Amino acid sequence: MDSSVYVYVEDVRGEGLQPVLDRVAGYGVAGVTVAAAYHRTRDVTPHGSSRVTIRRDGVHFLPPEDLFGGLRLVPPVQEGAEEEPLAALRRATAERGLRLHGWTVFLHSVTLGDTHPDVTVRNCFGDRGSLADLCPSHPDVRLYAVALARAVARQGVDSVVAEGLHFGAFGHGYHHERSFVALGPMDLFLIGLCFCDFCLRRAADLGVNAGAARQECARIVGGVLDGDPPAEGEVTRAALTAYAGPEVVAYARARSEAVTSLVSEVATAVADEGSRLVFLDGTGSVKGYADGLPSPILAAHDAWQLGVDLVALGDLVPSLGVLAYARDAARVADDVSSYRRSTGKERELRVVLRPGPPDTDSADRLVAKVRAARAAGADAVDFYAYGLMPYPILDRIPGALSS
Repeated sequence: MDSSVYVYVEDVRGEGLQPVLDRVAGYGVAGVTVAAAYHRTRDVTPHGSSRVTIRRDGVHFLPPEDLFGGLRLVPPVQEGAEEEPLAALRRATAERGLRLHGWTVFLHSVTLGDTHPDVTVRNCFGDRGSLADLCPSHPDVRLYAVALARAVARQGVDSVVAEGLHFGAFGHGYHHERSFVALGPMDLFLIGLCFCDFCLRRAADLGVNAGAARQECARIVGGVLDGDPPAEGEVTRAALTAYAGPEVVAYARARSEAVTSLVSEVATAVADEGSRLVFLDGTGSVKGYADGLPSPILAAHDAWQLGVDLVALGDLVPSLGVLAYARDAARVADDVSSYRRSTGKERELRVVLRPGPPDTDSADRLVAKVRAARAAGADAVDFYAYGLMPYPILDRIPGALSS
């Protein structure tokens, strides 16, 4: 079974390229998935050169002039990019017979959104309230995504691992987020829908009454903000139809056209550069990131909420990544099986597991989840992430892979 460990450039810079690769190779994995383009975070890094690491938006290479020279959106450049850390990783992994995958965050950037707020999502009230979330319908964002995909592919990676190449969730958009209003899951979903001019136009072209959908969302969420009780229960198409009406559901479903067409363009661009695209569906992270206790509906069944049409993407991308952030091995198996049914047998299915907290409390649990993923149809298991887990946690990986 194929496998890799997710690694940050800061890990390599802080601990040294050869020591990091010595450890990674010792885990028995087949490759390294390196953050070639990442977003702003503050991370506790237990074995880093600093125990708390500040990461910034941007790329760990110099953006090629022929790709970004005429574009409005250009990725920020990370400190030390001129030293070509990805090129050094490519050489060192090749010498060891390890694959190198380029982990790329596409449409999540506070820096770009703050500089160009008009390319971010706009909610039903007309607010640009999610500056970290670039809208996949916006033409400038689409040009940026294709150029970024080509640029990462040119680093000589075996695949471009695409994170955030879809709409974002309202609950993951900024830092120090505050809401003292009891918004239910459906209200959060409605306030997270984008009603920018480009999204409205795409939906209208598909026969959706986009204006009516926006008005209904504003009426419902506005009522809750004014003191109406929030809706309870999970977001399903049936529940949303009853709560907000068929036009809102039709509008939400129409968003998949923007995502599917953009992923198609990005996959083609990556292939043209001699690499292949791995599309990471972020739904599993939305559901289980905080505690590994996702709500009952399977991630594949909720992917539509991010504009992800798994059946359509199964015909477009060579590989799909599943974020299996769940404590229970049976839940991992159910999620993986559901993705496999949606995408078909021809596409590679990569499952991302966390070897430690918050959803893996022992080596035995990790073994059980790797076995469950494999039995459910996974072609590869990847582990997230080297710099965030103590060494004793990472030492669980060899036993899990050999089980």
